[in-house]
Amino acid sequence: MSRRRFLGRSLMAAGGLALGRRASSGAAPAIVRLGEPPQASHGVASGDVTAGRGIVWSRCDRPARMVVEWDTTDGFRNPRRVEGPAALPETGLTARVDLTGLPPDQRIFYRVRFQDLEDTKLWSEPALGSFASAPEQRRGVRFLWSADTAGQGWGIDESRGGMCLYETMRVTRPDFFVHCGDWIYADNPLQKEVPLPDGGIWRNIVTPAKSKVAETLDEFRGNYLYNLLDANLRRFGAEVPQLGIWDDHEVLNNWYPGELLQDERYQERRVSVLAERARQAFLEHVPLRFSAQDPLRVYRSYVYGPSLELFLLDLRSYRGPNGPNRQEKLGPGAAILGREQLDWLKRGLVESRATWKVIASDMPIGLQVAEWPSETDFEGIANGDGPPLGRELEIADLLRALRDADVRNTIWLTADVHYCAAHHYHPDRARFREFLPFWEFVAGPLHAGTFGPSRLDETFGPEVRFLGIPEGMAPNRPPSEGLQFFGQAELHPDSETLSVSLHDLSGRTLWSVDLEPEGRG
Repeated sequence: MSRRRFLGRSLMAAGGLALGRRASSGAAPAIVRLGEPPQASHGVASGDVTAGRGIVWSRCDRPARMVVEWDTTDGFRNPRRVEGPAALPETGLTARVDLTGLPPDQRIFYRVRFQDLEDTKLWSEPALGSFASAPEQRRGVRFLWSADTAGQGWGIDESRGGMCLYETMRVTRPDFFVHCGDWIYADNPLQKEVPLPDGGIWRNIVTPAKSKVAETLDEFRGNYLYNLLDANLRRFGAEVPQLGIWDDHEVLNNWYPGELLQDERYQERRVSVLAERARQAFLEHVPLRFSAQDPLRVYRSYVYGPSLELFLLDLRSYRGPNGPNRQEKLGPGAAILGREQLDWLKRGLVESRATWKVIASDMPIGLQVAEWPSETDFEGIANGDGPPLGRELEIADLLRALRDADVRNTIWLTADVHYCAAHHYHPDRARFREFLPFWEFVAGPLHAGTFGPSRLDETFGPEVRFLGIPEGMAPNRPPSEGLQFFGQAELHPDSETLSVSLHDLSGRTLWSVDLEPEGRG
């Protein structure tokens, strides 16, 4: 049983939970006493790091101005001070500073303090973090990716160590982490106790925001703040810069623009209204750099040294409605990237001078993801065996353009299906043959139910080279069973070989492959 089918049945069964119940705020408001200093309430995080720039994010417990000091040593003997914006209720009390003028290939240590706006003599204690700036010269680079946090009823159980995979990843000390979506599960309320298959009990921390589906802006915000209650996640954010995109559960399961809900748990049933509130909460709480052309845009690219460029996609904002997905011509109804993003991606990949072009996507290309309860409607790209149709047409257009421009050394990092796998795509196995061979690596969940496997679609000739879960596994396996997964990519500077591996909750290497570059640039 797929994750979406399981989730659909669970939501139908739980349709009467929390009906009509609205929290006025996504998280319990802090009690601020006169004369007490402000606090960085949810730690610090960094993201979208390049050779000379990096985003630093934090949140305060009240309106206050964010001030960041940074240095290349943890002793802060020669700190540079940057006065940032005020954390205000309009931004969920979050704020960020885009540090510029950073030295390349250095560990950057930073500390965040907040100055009370009403009593400017009051300052928070410093909240500390660090990140590695990107190199300008060729060197080894190691980064991780995964997705899916606090889904399918599995929240923070402190008696079991909380969200343990974040700690497993932190101790590997990667240069950065690519989060492929489902940062939150806005449509998955939590119960205080969940029976486990082994007879034990999973005991969730539950907050007002996690007691119902998210509809208001504060409820969406509260889902991010819930995850940041976990000490593992806060430590991870303070030490590992993140590159983030979104998937569906930042809004709700399988959403698309213009959808109208039939779910009785929701009082607001216009998904486009929910999506705009969810987008604001996502942009407030994820440490990304806002696009100067469009501050609401999620897709973007980053160069990390001469050997590596990352392209981060948005498969949610521009898609057509879920359905049979078998249109015969490109157009809005068959969109998954949308024309503007598709043209941006083709242009960026063709013009990239990096040896390796890494495409981070929330959804895999070749795995069939049906729109539950239908067996013939699809949420994903794949729509069943045969020539490219529907959303597959944009992928075919992209792959053909890369072949025509002889763009080599592309890999896809994906998630969404809640298990790990390695897929190799080759035109000799495909119905559509106008492309160069490439790899797709799937990882997740970070802290959610484990599902799968999904069925492969032959259109682009995928072949399973590794599957990280047992065949016939029951759905929604809890994190306590250890079937939580992340991927790692390590670039070797001399040969520019890219070693890709898949790992479980303990950090154990399950499978790996060494990819040799074809040509240079």
